[in-house]
Amino acid sequence: MKICFIGGGNMATALIGGMLSKGFVASDISVVEIIAENRTRLKRDFAVRTFENAAEGIVGSETIVFAVKPQQMREVALQLAPQLKGQLLISIAAGTRTEDLARWFGSQAVIRAMPNTPALIRSGMSGLFAMPSVSEEQRERAQSILSAAGETLWLTDEAKLDAVTAISGSGPAYVFYFIEALQQAALELGLDADQARQLSLSTFLGATKLAVASHEDVSVLKNRVTSRNGTTERALLSLSANKVAEHIIQAAKAAADRAREMGDELGDDS
Repeated sequence: MKICFIGGGNMATALIGGMLSKGFVASDISVVEIIAENRTRLKRDFAVRTFENAAEGIVGSETIVFAVKPQQMREVALQLAPQLKGQLLISIAAGTRTEDLARWFGSQAVIRAMPNTPALIRSGMSGLFAMPSVSEEQRERAQSILSAAGETLWLTDEAKLDAVTAISGSGPAYVFYFIEALQQAALELGLDADQARQLSLSTFLGATKLAVASHEDVSVLKNRVTSRNGTTERALLSLSANKVAEHIIQAAKAAADRAREMGDELGDDS
């Protein structure tokens, strides 16, 4: 499978690294990247072919992965549309809807994906949506690319990708926010910075692993940690009194609202 990435930033790097670890051949992967330093890095680290010009980079490719900023997608699409020859097109640009991509590219072979930054360590989560005309073989192609960097979830309703964006796409930032607060609490309780980091990260990692390994709901696991009139109960009562859960839900809904807004804005050709 000949694959071309348009854009060689962090997400493309994560996907390429994962693909090579899964047995993809470096010579079958090309990357179009306008920054010379990034082209040098990609060639050095992965031995993939790199190009400055997109029209040259896509030659011979069966699949093109667009890893550019959402605001750049329309311009890139209109530039490349005349060069396309039936390739599968995969966009990982947030907010850009398949109907708009199909119109700009003049192609119905479009899959939209929403990965997240843990893909950098092969622990990503990607939501995917395929246009109805995408074949099963093309879906399998996209699956093999995105699953190289973590787990995947296929959706039958593209509108739900806004929820995926809010939960898993933006989600790592919420987790880092909580860890940051936990570390600050540790400092204010008298621990030093190294201790605060170790305790916060290890606790978060261990709790997540336990939740993944358990067949029980996280609410059950939470209750097992909580003894009546104990320290955990006191902390949870404080969180509840400050409506922390409600604020987290509101934050995720705000992210989903912004994803919908971006879709409207990016798809406006006027």
